[in-house]
Amino acid sequence: MEITTQEFKHCDLLKVKGRVDSSTAPEFSKALEKINKDGRFKIVIDMNELEYMSSAGFRALLATQRNCKRYNRGELVLVNVPERIQEALELAGFTELFKTFDDPIEAVGSF
Repeated sequence: MEITTQEFKHCDLLKVKGRVDSSTAPEFSKALEKINKDGRFKIVIDMNELEYMSSAGFRALLATQRNCKRYNRGELVLVNVPERIQEALELAGFTELFKTFDDPIEAVGSF
């Protein structure tokens, strides 16, 4: 798994490449926690090059979303969600919890 972050004025763009599974989910979770610890709560996750996300990855997304929305500080949004991961989000009933976009510029601009 490879994570790159890009900080914008109003939000952070996190690009995830590869697989988020039980062995890489802690690193994914730490990257999200670091953004929150830096006092930033508006996060865009670009999943364009994400191959797989396990339930551990979904837990990290949920925990971060909960932390971002606490006290109405911000939100975590998803962009370029691969079809397989979108299906998993739908099966788990998580699609209503995350806004999704097809274009990173549109997602960053939503804040």
